[in-house]
Amino acid sequence: MEYNFREIEKKWHEYWIANEVYKVKENDNNKPKGHYYVLDMFPYPSGAGLHVGHPLGYIASDIYSRFKRLQGFNVLHPMGYDAYGLPAEQYAIQTGQHPEVTTKNNIARYREQMDKIGFSYDWNREVRTCEPGYYKWTQWAFIQMFNSYYCNDEKQARPISELIEAFEAVGTDGMNVACSEELSFTADEWKAKSKKEKEEILMNYRIAYLGDTMVNWCPKLGTVLANDEVSEGLSIRGGYPVEQKVMRQWCLRVSAYAQRLLDGLDTIDWTDSLKDTQRNWIGRSEGTEVRFKVKDSDLEFTIFTTRADTMFGVTFMVLAPESELVAQMTTPEQKKAVDEYLDRTKKRTERERIADRQVTGVFSGSYAINPFTGEAVPVWISDYVLAGYGTGAIMAVPAHDSRDYAFAKHFGLEIRPLIEGCDVSEESFDAKEGIVCNSPKTSVRPYCSLSLNGLTVKEAIAATKKFVEENNLGRIKVNFRLRDAIFSRQRYWGEPFPVYYDADGMPQMLPEEVLPLQLPEVSKFLPTETGEPPLGHATKWAWDSANKAIVETTKIDNKTIFPLELCTMPGFAGSSAYYLRYMDPHNNKALVDKQVDEYWRNVDLYIGGTEHATGHLIYSRFWNKFLFDLGLICEEEPFNKLINQGMIQGRSNFVYRIKDTNTFVSLNLKNQYEVTPIHVDVNIVSNDVLDIEAFRNWNPEYKNAEFILENDKYICGWAIEKMSKSMFNVVNPDMIVDKYGADTLRLYEMFLGPLEQSKPWDTNGIDGVHRFLKKLWFLFFGNTDNLQVTDSEPTAEELKSLHKLIKKVTFDIEHFSYNTSISAFMICVNELNSLKCNKRAILEPLIILLAPFAPHISEELWHVLGHNTTICDAQWPEHKEEYLKENSVTYAISFNGKARFSMELPADMPREEVEKAALNHESSSKWMEGKTPKKVIVVPGKIVNIVI
Repeated sequence: MEYNFREIEKKWHEYWIANEVYKVKENDNNKPKGHYYVLDMFPYPSGAGLHVGHPLGYIASDIYSRFKRLQGFNVLHPMGYDAYGLPAEQYAIQTGQHPEVTTKNNIARYREQMDKIGFSYDWNREVRTCEPGYYKWTQWAFIQMFNSYYCNDEKQARPISELIEAFEAVGTDGMNVACSEELSFTADEWKAKSKKEKEEILMNYRIAYLGDTMVNWCPKLGTVLANDEVSEGLSIRGGYPVEQKVMRQWCLRVSAYAQRLLDGLDTIDWTDSLKDTQRNWIGRSEGTEVRFKVKDSDLEFTIFTTRADTMFGVTFMVLAPESELVAQMTTPEQKKAVDEYLDRTKKRTERERIADRQVTGVFSGSYAINPFTGEAVPVWISDYVLAGYGTGAIMAVPAHDSRDYAFAKHFGLEIRPLIEGCDVSEESFDAKEGIVCNSPKTSVRPYCSLSLNGLTVKEAIAATKKFVEENNLGRIKVNFRLRDAIFSRQRYWGEPFPVYYDADGMPQMLPEEVLPLQLPEVSKFLPTETGEPPLGHATKWAWDSANKAIVETTKIDNKTIFPLELCTMPGFAGSSAYYLRYMDPHNNKALVDKQVDEYWRNVDLYIGGTEHATGHLIYSRFWNKFLFDLGLICEEEPFNKLINQGMIQGRSNFVYRIKDTNTFVSLNLKNQYEVTPIHVDVNIVSNDVLDIEAFRNWNPEYKNAEFILENDKYICGWAIEKMSKSMFNVVNPDMIVDKYGADTLRLYEMFLGPLEQSKPWDTNGIDGVHRFLKKLWFLFFGNTDNLQVTDSEPTAEELKSLHKLIKKVTFDIEHFSYNTSISAFMICVNELNSLKCNKRAILEPLIILLAPFAPHISEELWHVLGHNTTICDAQWPEHKEEYLKENSVTYAISFNGKARFSMELPADMPREEVEKAALNHESSSKWMEGKTPKKVIVVPGKIVNIVI
């Protein structure tokens, strides 16, 4: 019987859906091992659909989900869509088609493709971030954040009402809370303030707050962009100019959780590289804030330094271009130069400024007084200083900091070593240790920064900190690089804020019972003529507080009817807690029922790309910790174990066009001509052989092309590049499924290489994987149309082959070494074919082992063997060591240390018998040449060395 994968895969897709095989219920009594939650980072559904790189992580998670189910676990394995985003909105602007229509069409395409690949998702739990029933809970969480502040003493979020009570009683006295700006007032002063003033003060403490912040503003798109949406001063989407701009935005006080985000990394099973990425992004620094006065002015400003012991080496100061101090400290003579510099720097994102080592800057015209020395030092402005880190101003010690050194050298500023006689040069800097001291005069080597009046670094830092505090020059402080998240977007296609603005212009939250606040219809998806976000076009977008209803904007009277927020939430809003909603997706009363959350608890295994390390993974951890503080969920960390799958790169193909002709020459003949390489669609190339007719039909330009062939074939060149439509190397998984089947695709993607490494897609090897499935099929049917499986007792060799596979595959799945598992399957099937094995006792466990990798063929063969329940509920086989014991071993027989031949002997043969057998072997006489051995050394199970 032929292996007809098309019929088999269609049949089992329909069976799995009809019988709800993948539907999951809490507290399933048929699952003895308990629960396990496997999660994929859910996709943004683009119009292009999936290419073969996208399913890599999904296949890996599906294998693990099926494996855990076969082991007896109740496995939650859901899927949904990150359905809000800029691409759908831009498409709507270009075509006039509503983003909802585009998104639904794209989702349908994704679902069709994922179903073909045979994923074991519980589609009853599907979520879409653009559905009101889902984003109701994003809006609800935002309201909770608005109504909370962060207590540093208790290390948790608390109700804002508690803070108001404290202000009423003692003002800010003794307060240790997270805030945007440190304020000081008494209880009486608080009570004397107006309602609006009080609300403005509370905004300084809320976890969700309105604040003035530097953003990436794209005028052409009319919206703020995240750092990862900008490259080299241009928007990724459209390539439009982006500038740095201060805007009033909704923000989330993620920075309040910085220490807990750091501490939590020690409790989860993530790779060291990923943890280090987050630690560096959070960026904890222990140091000192020091106040500097401005010469000939009442103005003073604060800098943060981790090395107060280097204060004697300060030769200039630097301000971030965005700092409000720039305007205050720029002298009239320098204003033109400063304005020109600021205009240039606002086109670069902070991420680009961090990465770029180019030296730029401008003198402000002002000088600051070093509080340690009384010396006046010039104040410069440069984009290597960031406004959001520390105070936005630094003291520069060029002898002991490589960037300060480069700046000083570029602008001819003084470089003053802490130790007299130290020889400072650019070569002196060590990336990790600081500056190497080249001077023989100092007794403290090898680093200048390790000495101040004979003190060690630790002693010097402690001494200077003490000096700063005793002389009221500043304070000791812990700083974090982690910023608060900008949470506003001037877009249409996003979650609406549940916010209206009262008569004083202050934001108020909608009542929770009216949620969700649904996205309104608009006439245009562009900003309004007056520069408002697209929601400014909505005609019914006002809050009637008396009737608790959304009404027409024309009715706004700022008495009972007020304007609603015109911005929408960013993409990460919907993805920050989606893993919780999967647990309880149809609950209309809560994000997740407490009992349901206590059952699943959190994600046991999360698989996704490294590109989310400093975005989604930070925000999700913050969101989860906030909900944990409120007592709504039972685990502080959302993702126990995280695996980053590598990228599947494209394997591009090239044809070679002879200059000034429409003739193409095959790869190995191209050096005979002057040629231009041209990317060609990989889908019309097979094993690097071009389908010439398909090429002629591919592009009208090549309709009459001529070809110079080798061995009657046109051989294409190739290269490994990023999978991209512009390089024509995107491979559609549908084509692979249609030609070879979904099981072949699943196996081949895992066979390409280790899961966590990037690897090229190369269809040249896919035939081998498909042949493996045919060989497996042959074990059951041979060359007949009838099942050939018998109930005969298996031989020792057959049992050994099977149990070797059980042991290997179980270990490999648990360690995500899927590629070596597939090699083991191939070896086992080859061995069983050689043994002509057709025994149920061997073949039935074999297909259970294969089921996570190739579920369709496994399900078919399982039922062919007479089972009437799904293979998904079979029992994972356990290996038995007794079948793996070797009955014989191979000894290498050496003479004077040189191996001459080998022989197979019983594994339990005594040493003396091994020695005798080696000496009596017919080949030994040749190498002993009639001599009597001086010594015979036997290494059991390995070698016999005969010394003559």
